Amino acid sequence: MILHVDMDAFYASVEIRDRPELAGRPVIVGGSPDGRGVVAAASYAARRFGIHSAMPAAQARRLCPQAVFLPPRMAHYAEISRQIRAIFERYTPIVEPLSLDEAFLDVRGSEKLFGPSDQVGRRIKNDIRRELNLVASVGVAPNKFLAKLASDLHKPDGFVVVDQEGIEAFLDPLPVSRLWGVGNVTERTLHQLGLRTIGQLRRLPRDWLVRHFGQLGEHLWRLSRGRDERPVHAARQAKSVSHETTFAHDIGDPLVLRAWLRSLAEQVGFRLRQSQYRGRTVLIKVRYGDFTTITRSHTLAEATDITDDLWRRAGQLFERLLPLRAPVRLLGVGVADLQRAQQQQPDLFGEAPAARQQELDRVADAIRARFGKRALRRGAAPD
Repeated sequence: MILHVDMDAFYASVEIRDRPELAGRPVIVGGSPDGRGVVAAASYAARRFGIHSAMPAAQARRLCPQAVFLPPRMAHYAEISRQIRAIFERYTPIVEPLSLDEAFLDVRGSEKLFGPSDQVGRRIKNDIRRELNLVASVGVAPNKFLAKLASDLHKPDGFVVVDQEGIEAFLDPLPVSRLWGVGNVTERTLHQLGLRTIGQLRRLPRDWLVRHFGQLGEHLWRLSRGRDERPVHAARQAKSVSHETTFAHDIGDPLVLRAWLRSLAEQVGFRLRQSQYRGRTVLIKVRYGDFTTITRSHTLAEATDITDDLWRRAGQLFERLLPLRAPVRLLGVGVADLQRAQQQQPDLFGEAPAARQQELDRVADAIRARFGKRALRRGAAPD
């Protein structure tokens, strides 16, 4: 059995935990009250007004004028994420983090020590609540797809177990939009064909689905039966550092997308410097509303951990892709070809400008860690 543990409204929940006077109020992390930027996270009280991540802050303010806007504190969230990871590793070494706030765990080898998988999941959930005063939703199932779906089903504070015999009963009543790979376009097409639930889709022949949807049809046929053979990959020595976000709603506004790209580049730069890595290859990943995924990369002359370098290269790659299609479902920035920072050979002709940028990043990291992300803004970067 596989566990998927997902922290509920993680950034917003951390802020409310640290400031109990905000309990019950609509809290938005990211953006600003004057309408600049985008929403990074919203508390469940804010979500009742229709606010979601990736929404422009100006729209969020219109939907909920009384919302409390707070700057993200990425270093603080990363530290709490490490504490959560330590709880996971009490029960299994096979942990595959997906982001700061969610991970897959393979606990099959731990059952002799800690009991059945559902008991392990319950213990982890209780440990997180007792030790960190935060709430996690947990899904327990035979594979990754089902475990992630289960963890999301009864948020917040969910706990859902799907056993092998109950897969069809679990999946059949769910809407087809719950299948990984079904975006807005595919969902509309399925609805036009009279297919609204996974159960209805599951009853169709494989050949029919492949004929109508190509490779995606084979994928949907397998998922509608709860099949997913992907293993949980334990963390290994870093080969790349990346950060990506899947938007609650597809985004076509180039200004909003560029704001997200800048934020992702800053987070990747921060993680590189924290882990004392530099990288030569900058990558971006764009997944469109029809689920087409495109990656592009650029290899630099020298490895870097400088945020400005990452942002400029990622922005150039993004500009080449943006005219191709819209809207965007997922956006990611990464750096590969890593080397330890101390291994990099100095550039005699570019050392002084690079040193100034490194010092700027060092000071910016320290300020943001203490006062939040918006405590310091990059004047050269677009809003």
